[in-house]
Amino acid sequence: MTQLLSLLNPAEIFSSFLVMFAIIDITGSIPIFIGMEAQGKRIKALQAALVALGLFLAFYFAGEGLLHLFSIDIASFAVAGAIVLFMLALEMIMGREIIKNDSGGSGASIVPVAFPLIAGPGALTALLSLHAEYHTINILLGLFLNIIIDYLVLRYLNKLERILGGDIVYVLRKFFGVILLAMAVKLFVGNIVVVIQSITA
Repeated sequence: MTQLLSLLNPAEIFSSFLVMFAIIDITGSIPIFIGMEAQGKRIKALQAALVALGLFLAFYFAGEGLLHLFSIDIASFAVAGAIVLFMLALEMIMGREIIKNDSGGSGASIVPVAFPLIAGPGALTALLSLHAEYHTINILLGLFLNIIIDYLVLRYLNKLERILGGDIVYVLRKFFGVILLAMAVKLFVGNIVVVIQSITA
C-alpha cells in the first residue's frame, strides 16, 4: 500500500485527466445526448459510464493484442468508429433516425453513447499512448475522474436541458452535428489510407 501511494503523482494524474477530458469532450456532446433522448433513445447514465470504463480498461491492459485477437488493427477500428459517428452526425443535422433504437432495454446507452462518443477510437488510442509516459495508477485515476464527470453529465441531462432551453439546444444540436460530421470525416480519412496501404502491401 505504501509503495502504491509513493507512485501517486498529482501532475501525472492532472495531465492524464486533461488529455482524456479534451478528447472525450463530454460537454461538447451534451446537445447530442439531449437530441437522442428527444428521439426516444433512452440513455442509462450508469450503464453507459460502466461500459465505457470497461472498454477503456480492456483496451489499456490488452491494447493492440485485443484487436489482433480479432484480426483488427487500430486503423480499422478507428474507421469503424468514424462511420458510426458519421451516421450520428447526419441524424443531428437532418433530424431523422438512422441508427434504429432496436437494442431492447439498453436504448442508446451502449451504442453510440459508451462507444464511440465516450470511449471512441481517439480516446482509446490516447489512453494507450499515455501508457508510455505516465505510471498506470496515475493514468487510471485520471480516467476514473473523467468517467465520474461523464456519469454526472448523463445523469442530469434533463436539468442541463432546462438550463440551456429548447431553442438553444436546437441550435447547438445542428452546430455540433456539423462539428461531429467534420470529426468523423477527419478520423475516417486519417485512417482509411492506412487500411488501404495494409491491404495493398
